[in-house]
Amino acid sequence: MKIKILSPEKQLYAAEVSRVVVPGEMGQFEVLEHHAPIISTLVKGTIYCYGAEDYTVDIHSGFIEVANNVLNICVEL
Repeated sequence: MKIKILSPEKQLYAAEVSRVVVPGEMGQFEVLEHHAPIISTLVKGTIYCYGAEDYTVDIHSGFIEVANNVLNICVEL
């Protein structure tokens, strides 16, 4: 899957990943390949990206859009 994590200031991360764990409003959830399309708000917590090189980022809030194996995440740090 392709992922981009953006803040209002800059692009924080862009890569190919196998799975992502995000802090959703109703609890943490995981996105795997071929996930159904979804748009969800994110709350304070940590985003975990697993790929060739793992990446984590602590966020204050944001939202995630998933469609066609592409994840776009906009966050406030």
